[in-house]
Parts: sequence; C-alpha cells; structure tokens
Amino acid sequence: MPTRTARTAWNGSLETGEGQVEMTSSGVGTYDVSFPKRAADEANGSTSPEELLAAAHSACYAMQFSAVLGAAGGTVEALDVKADVTLGPDSAGGFRLTGIALTVRGEVSGIDEAAFQAAAQDAKETCPVSKALTGVEITLDATFEG
Repeated sequence: MPTRTARTAWNGSLETGEGQVEMTSSGVGTYDVSFPKRAADEANGSTSPEELLAAAHSACYAMQFSAVLGAAGGTVEALDVKADVTLGPDSAGGFRLTGIALTVRGEVSGIDEAAFQAAAQDAKETCPVSKALTGVEITLDATFEG
C-alpha cells in the first residue's frame, strides 16, 4: 500500500508564527496555517490540523461505509458525510481533540434501515482513520433516506 505525504513549513513562535501545509503526494495545494486562526471561531482563509483531520475522516468513513453497505447487499446511490473535529483544553495542559462527530445521510437501495444503521456503526468502527483515533470519542448520526 502507498504512503502519502504532507509537509509544513513554519516560521515564528506559536502565538505569532504562521506556516503553510503542502499536500506533497497529490500536489493539490498548499494551505496557510496559524495557531491564532486555529484557536479562533472563524478560520479566515487558513486551515488547521483539525480541519485536515475532518477531511481525512469524512473521506475514509465514506469509503468504508460504501464497502460495508455493498457487502450487506446495498447499492449506494449517494452518501453525504460530515466530520466535525473539536479542539479543546487538555486537563493535563495544552490542548487535545475533545471529540469527533460523524454525520451521514445515505440514499441506499437493497437494504432496510436496520441494515443501514448496522453498516453505519460497523463502518465507524472499521474505518482506518477511526481506528487511528481511538483516544478520541467519536459519535455517529446516521440518517437512512432509502
């Protein structure tokens, strides 16, 4: 299996510094990062580790859910997956990821809602990104649209 690479160039202190994250393997882009924007309610044109992780988790979950649904006899018409990754204070000092909320809406034929819900939970547990994030509470809200 391949290895994917991203790199960050950073200048300055945590409080006043800034950097750029480069999607090296794909070459799809370079994105600005800074801690003040990371900790603010509005990103104002910068990304953050949490947003990048949310992108990775939503994409990984969509792929895994599609595979689990297919194995259960379902035909995926459309999946809409959102991941909300929250950064908060760590009682031991500093910061930590305090939760990830996965929300999925699915149009799937060939299965009923019970099978859809079972597949949604299975995908949450077996998605490689979910497995990597076992130290973070991951919640799931799955809506079957038939």
